[in-house]
Amino acid sequence: MIEIKNLHKSYEMGANSLHVLKGINFSVKDGELVAIMGSSGSGKSTLLNILGMLDTADAGTYHLDNIKIANMDETKAANYRNKFLGFVFQSFNLINYKDALENVALPLYYQGLPRKDRQKVGLEYLDKVGLKEWSDHLPSELSGGQKQRVAIARAMASNPKVLLADEPTGALDSTTSREVMALIQRINNEGKTILVVTHENDIANMCKRIVHLKDGIIVEDKKIKQNIIKDV
Repeated sequence: MIEIKNLHKSYEMGANSLHVLKGINFSVKDGELVAIMGSSGSGKSTLLNILGMLDTADAGTYHLDNIKIANMDETKAANYRNKFLGFVFQSFNLINYKDALENVALPLYYQGLPRKDRQKVGLEYLDKVGLKEWSDHLPSELSGGQKQRVAIARAMASNPKVLLADEPTGALDSTTSREVMALIQRINNEGKTILVVTHENDIANMCKRIVHLKDGIIVEDKKIKQNIIKDV
């Protein structure tokens, strides 16, 4: 599903250059649940931005679903993001003046679906995350865990190839974090490819594979015995 070879990325810092990614080789098969770990400055956010087509590499190649991701203008990149990728963020990134259903249905608007179809699909995905009865509630009326469930439903509504979750439990307490990760595990078990960026070991251990970054290189990449969450 994802194939990255010899990826490099630098940023100009005045007269100096900061080499953030230093020859990353990384692949993800269809249906994997992978945690990407690393301390601040390790390069994990830069890697996620490149995977999400929010930034471009200086060298190396990136293939997503056998399509080479390169030399795209913003319009084409946005179309590919909407077609291939779903995003979940630590801060939820919900639109405050839209209710849960409208937030979930938003990606479908950009795909050109009629309003009636958007609402039908949106309700289906709210139902999947256990929030159908909260469809008319604004984000201000939801708990942190509920907001993240709405964000996950929104990410899934357009049926992306890959779900990218950037610190999805970072703003949540431990009990709610387990509930969100239980949902992510269930979505993965249904066949969705998911990458979770996290700095928390217990969250990473709820995935099936952990990739450790340090100073712009992968220092460890291992499959693990997944901590499966039950009865949540």
